[in-house]
Amino acid sequence: MCGILAVLGSHDYSPAKRARILELSRRLRHRGPDWSGLFVDEEAGCYLSHERLAIIDPTSGDQPLYNGSKNIVVAVNGEIYNHEALKKSMKEHHYHTHSDCEVIAHLYEDVGEEAVGMLDGMFSFVLVDLRDKSFIAARDPIGITPLYLGWGNDGAVYFASEMKALKDDCERFEIFPPGHIYSSKSGGLRRYFNPAWYSETVIPSTPYDPALLRTAFEKAVMKRLMTDVPFGVLLSGGLDSSLVAAVASRQLAQTEAANVWGAQLHTFSVGLKGSPDLRAAKEVADYLKTKHHEFTFTVQDGLDAISDVIYHTETYDVTTIRASTPMFLMTRKIKALGVKMVLSGEGSDEIFGGYLYFHKAPSKEELHKETIRKIKALYLYDCLRANKSTSAWGLEARVPFLDKDFMSVAMAIDPAEKMVRKDKGRIEKWIMRRAFDTPENPYLPKHILYRQKEQFSDGVGYSWIDGLKAHAAHQVTDRMLKNAKHMYPYNTPNTKEAYFYRMEFEKHFPQESARMTVPGGPSIACSTAAAIAWDKAWADNLDPSGRAALGVHDSAYPDTITPADTLSGPENAISANGFSNNPMLSNILKPQGVY
Repeated sequence: MCGILAVLGSHDYSPAKRARILELSRRLRHRGPDWSGLFVDEEAGCYLSHERLAIIDPTSGDQPLYNGSKNIVVAVNGEIYNHEALKKSMKEHHYHTHSDCEVIAHLYEDVGEEAVGMLDGMFSFVLVDLRDKSFIAARDPIGITPLYLGWGNDGAVYFASEMKALKDDCERFEIFPPGHIYSSKSGGLRRYFNPAWYSETVIPSTPYDPALLRTAFEKAVMKRLMTDVPFGVLLSGGLDSSLVAAVASRQLAQTEAANVWGAQLHTFSVGLKGSPDLRAAKEVADYLKTKHHEFTFTVQDGLDAISDVIYHTETYDVTTIRASTPMFLMTRKIKALGVKMVLSGEGSDEIFGGYLYFHKAPSKEELHKETIRKIKALYLYDCLRANKSTSAWGLEARVPFLDKDFMSVAMAIDPAEKMVRKDKGRIEKWIMRRAFDTPENPYLPKHILYRQKEQFSDGVGYSWIDGLKAHAAHQVTDRMLKNAKHMYPYNTPNTKEAYFYRMEFEKHFPQESARMTVPGGPSIACSTAAAIAWDKAWADNLDPSGRAALGVHDSAYPDTITPADTLSGPENAISANGFSNNPMLSNILKPQGVY
């Protein structure tokens, strides 16, 4: 991953302003430690700063990048997987580098703002057209890469990969929504990503085709093996990461990367000693014959890292911090091995209804609507975690399940096929398991292929979450929690764990705009608020852990539970994310075309 910072419409080009831009950009250097670039144009009123993590063309792909005549300039964070195909379909251009991202400048020269919808990849970028002094900013369809939008008191518009680069110089800032483009010509945001499956009102009916689904996923993984640097796969031993590793292991020999880095795949896992993920990951790695690297951490290691994790992930969401901490610790060790890119399994649970609470989906229509809601919110949760936890140490994470073409196939399937049917032996994500259940040439051992879902924060070791709650109970008194609504009227924390995270967050990001970027609302085992109605028992047991899915998880909490870090009474009803409903996030999750 890289870091970008853009200031458009500035009227200050003094040495002091340039120094300030460089200082703000330096806050993003953990994302791109390999090189720094700054483009300044007084006539266009712009600063474009870039902190580079070199993955493709490390020798000549420094940014910002230009079109042939250098009157279009772009700063990009991300990867464009179809850059070669785009080059072949376009008129001939003069390329300055072999960077996959340079194609954006040339494509914009050919087709203008329509270029954004033609890109296949994960990206956030700001492009300035020096010909008419206009600019655009855009973010990938799902929000795999982060982007924030802010406004300075001098009237300038700011864009940055992380809000830490905006928080001190912008009067107001917010999350740049996925699948959108900001155009200076139209003066605002508009959605460019409108696939058929994006509407919650249309229920798909395409018959399930295991071979089609399997082929689409294999292609998604293959795309992401595009690299000029050492790479590997994050392997928890669960279905999603194991399938990524299995497919990558099979396809690696066909790639150019294998000629440089070898045909044996590297895999990485993390957990407390003896945790479920470590055991399962080793078994998968042994089966696939990967070069496996196992990292352990202690509860104290995790607790010591919490403040840094919150600073880098820029959130106080309980689920995200629980899962980000082990990933943050593991990434540091991976980077120490010289690895710069990894594949990860985010997105599968949202697409296929893989979270354990989906067992209680009352109908295929409700299941489908919930998957859409979950996908639309990925940029606030799992995409944020995967990107920022790894970028904290200059490591890039790629997510095959969120491939645009794969999602088109998966989301067109009749959701009846995604329903959990115990009478037919179908557990969560059955259609993905069945697609890769090929006895004649197995991808994975049968018991791994049908292993029960574990959320990452659970799988690394149940005592991790228990340790977090115990630590928070020592940091936050009952009186502090009782008065939380006065200290934090917005997204009020309802548990001591959530209160503890909020205190740490406010130390780093005390601005009102910062706290408003974090989602809230009740949840059960990572559900949206709407899905809580599926089971009346869940209303009294709101917790983001998969073990909160009573009657579903093999290691579920007891049927009645009074968490030690909460207060009793209806006025203190537990919210799974640890705080109350967040209606102010509606400006981010609005229906398409509404602003």
